[in-house]
Amino acid sequence: MNYYNEIDKQCANWIRNLIQQGLLPQGDVDERSIEDVKPSELKGYRQCHFFAGICGWPLALRIAGIENESGIWTGSCPCQPFSSAGKRNGIDDERHLWPAWFHLISQCKPDIIFGEQVKAATKQWLDIVGSDLESQGYAFGSAVLGAHSVGSPHSRNRIFFVADSGSPRSEAWLSIQARRSKGDSEISLDNSSGTLRPWKGAGMQRGKDGKSRWIESSIAPLANGVSSRVVELRAYGNAIVPQVAAEFVMSFIDE
Repeated sequence: MNYYNEIDKQCANWIRNLIQQGLLPQGDVDERSIEDVKPSELKGYRQCHFFAGICGWPLALRIAGIENESGIWTGSCPCQPFSSAGKRNGIDDERHLWPAWFHLISQCKPDIIFGEQVKAATKQWLDIVGSDLESQGYAFGSAVLGAHSVGSPHSRNRIFFVADSGSPRSEAWLSIQARRSKGDSEISLDNSSGTLRPWKGAGMQRGKDGKSRWIESSIAPLANGVSSRVVELRAYGNAIVPQVAAEFVMSFIDE
């Protein structure tokens, strides 16, 4: 049984639908703020996914071949305090929720933590996260990766990080590592397991903010006045690119 924490009601319902359709492992969906979650409430869960959104991290773990591995926590803290599109109040923003997540981490001590944040948080936020996790005995590493690296028609550069407690890996984990070292195609990123196909016909499109972005031909990125479509785009916009996260996870497995 997994634990999914997501405060947005529509995304939480989305997660429940994915579970019902068998697209996510069975689990409990918690709509409370992470600040209201108690460490004792997380005992017994196989995996915990915080700031879950539409569950890009669980999909990334599936692509990487460790969907059923226990002791893994994931999370993508709110980006608004650090995003270049916002006021950039940083750690003074009430949406800076890393301290709340770190409290749960420090009390529950999961084996492995995977996380993500906008590239603009590299200097301030990442230093805090790394220092906090290392103070709890975790080995910490990070990398900036973009969606274009897996064939997406946009860059979407993000910080991906991992914290490793050094706990012995299970036989399942070691088996995956051994298979990947032999080049097992079942554990590699290809179109059958989630890679974005190479894109063609993309062009530059200038937005109202004056910035130019790569947009794939035939897509409609705007949906003014269509409430359901706006909600869908917002959910996608807040989500990670699972294929990129999977590459990061697999690189960690190969170490």
